[in-house]
Amino acid sequence: MCGIFAYLNYNVNRERSYILQVLFNGLRRLEYRGYDSAGISIDDSDVSSLTISADLKAPQSSSISLTVNSLPPLVFRQEGNIESLVKSVYQEVAESQINLEESFSTHAGIAHTRWATHGEPAPRNSHPQTSGPGNEFLVVHNGVITNYEVLKETLVRHGFTFESETDTEVIPKLAKYVFDRANEEGGQTVTFSQVVLEVMRHLEGAYALIFKSQHYPNELIACKRGSPLLLGVKELVEDLSDGSSFNDDNFLSKNRQPKELFLSSDANAVVEHTKKVLVIEDGEVVHLKDGGVTILKFDKEKGKHGGSLSRVASIQRALSVLEMEVEQINKGNYEHYMQKEIHEQPESLTTTMRGRLIRGGSCKAKTVLLGGLKDHLKTIRRSRRIVFIGCGTSYNAALSSRPILEELSGIPVTMEIASDLLDRQGPIYREDTAVFVSQSGETADTLHALEYALENGALCVGITNTVGSAIARNTHCGVHINAGCEIGVASTKAYTSQIVVMAMLALAIGGDAISNEARREAIIDSLFDLPNKVREVLKLDEEMKELAKLLIAEQSLLVFGRGYNYATALEGALKVKEVALMHSEGILAGEMKHGPLALVDENLPIFVIATRDACFSKQQSVIQQLHARKGRLVVMCSKGDAASVCLGGSSRVVEVPQVVDCLQPVVNIVPLQLLAYHLTVLRGFNVDQPRNLAKSVTTQ
Repeated sequence: MCGIFAYLNYNVNRERSYILQVLFNGLRRLEYRGYDSAGISIDDSDVSSLTISADLKAPQSSSISLTVNSLPPLVFRQEGNIESLVKSVYQEVAESQINLEESFSTHAGIAHTRWATHGEPAPRNSHPQTSGPGNEFLVVHNGVITNYEVLKETLVRHGFTFESETDTEVIPKLAKYVFDRANEEGGQTVTFSQVVLEVMRHLEGAYALIFKSQHYPNELIACKRGSPLLLGVKELVEDLSDGSSFNDDNFLSKNRQPKELFLSSDANAVVEHTKKVLVIEDGEVVHLKDGGVTILKFDKEKGKHGGSLSRVASIQRALSVLEMEVEQINKGNYEHYMQKEIHEQPESLTTTMRGRLIRGGSCKAKTVLLGGLKDHLKTIRRSRRIVFIGCGTSYNAALSSRPILEELSGIPVTMEIASDLLDRQGPIYREDTAVFVSQSGETADTLHALEYALENGALCVGITNTVGSAIARNTHCGVHINAGCEIGVASTKAYTSQIVVMAMLALAIGGDAISNEARREAIIDSLFDLPNKVREVLKLDEEMKELAKLLIAEQSLLVFGRGYNYATALEGALKVKEVALMHSEGILAGEMKHGPLALVDENLPIFVIATRDACFSKQQSVIQQLHARKGRLVVMCSKGDAASVCLGGSSRVVEVPQVVDCLQPVVNIVPLQLLAYHLTVLRGFNVDQPRNLAKSVTTQ
């Protein structure tokens, strides 16, 4: 739930002001991951002036050390968003007369934006967390250390004093303890990577970490377990037009060529600098030193019983190329990311379906091709049941798709909220197909549920928006939704793309049974036309803004739906509570008389989804009962049905275009997304950074 970022320039002069801007911009790109507080660390002065040049070879008998300790790094931490940090840093720089024009040929800086889990938002709880006075070891962390209390007690017994309430503070203090103990024992010089490997051996939980130390100037070490982290590489060569000559085969090797290296929780913060990246795997330790990259594989057992720190052999990895553009992470002509992403849905849906729908010809049936699943379809069709597992919006998207998957496949489909499945240790069998739905592919509860399902032998399918994510890597097969980068904390376009992918999944699993042929072709025809229908419903923007003005002072909102649109009711209510900070509840309309009806009066606004499908007549009955109790209704219906749902003209009606029933939730959610957006803006809240929330839930 936090964002970590690092920038290392090697053999290329960069002024302190430039380094600060790179770090600040990196945090701005990651701010959707947390915005309670933020911090950075940079060097106090050019540490290269304290290091003997590599070109000058000291005689073997010389007692001069080639590297001496640098001055303590500077650490800046501030409560609030990134701009609060920027303001405080420049204010502190001015007061302490730090030279912003000082140039560094090599420099390593780290940065962090926080979503509070342990300790309130405050400078003392912000990152980088330090080993103590002198900032000998500094760490930025995304994740949760589950055994931090035990480690803290041990370190306190060894004389360490703790200043924060975070779980992270034990990490730099443990690094200092390991370093000091190794030096006390004497013998061979301890390396930075040895210190970090020993620290990792004591940590439990999920983490992505970046270490900086005054004992190892101009070096950074990154490692991860469970939380996302990637390395970006940009080599600077003047005589090449593309600005890069990086050879994927030898990028690990040290050389004197000028380069910039980036570490980030997300590709968003790297793509404006380079598209050449390495997705760091769990258990890997990435050491940036002297222009080279060394990758070590952590083995918890290695060195466990030995008295000295272990040395680990390096491994080889290849760079990959990001398939995204800087324009995708900019707002363009929109005021907010959420607004942009709502209006991008016709294009994102088109991209989701591109190359996957086959129209057929005069003799061929229309069909769906999902390349990531084709080798596993027979196994899925033989499944005892299909289990959808997700959290929040992803769970709602799966719930929306359950009826069509049951209809076309004939396989029972069950729904599991990931955290609840883990709490109950619910049964998962070898004959099950478990489908894990996550926009980020890094959702902590969903990842732990995936581990649980793998242990129980189920076939695991991933549906994510992030290529190379943990869920994409660890499932047996899967489908990328290809919705494009989504930065607004409240998911919009990823939700609709998830529904479309799961509808295509149902078509693929359903196969080519003659009994379902007409139904399948109707769905495929509707998929082809779906972007146009969404484009049409987006024209309701102003109408939903006017409705938001009427609801601006309300404290609560009920949303009734059933059938395919029960999930729409849940998701619409979730959007309103997420960003507008208004209590809202999605209710299964069939349960209305079992309690919720007691809430109905002339004051409480109620949104009823009553578009044309098999449940339409039942929704008409619900509207009549709510009207009889003087309910204050807003009814969503298919175009032309206003007279059928608006009794005596007493209800406000929102008309939407009609599509095939299993895809109607894609159309129906858009007005509710627009309503949530406008309510938030009119109420004066930050629509892209809602209170207490963050985009990727990578902690349990």
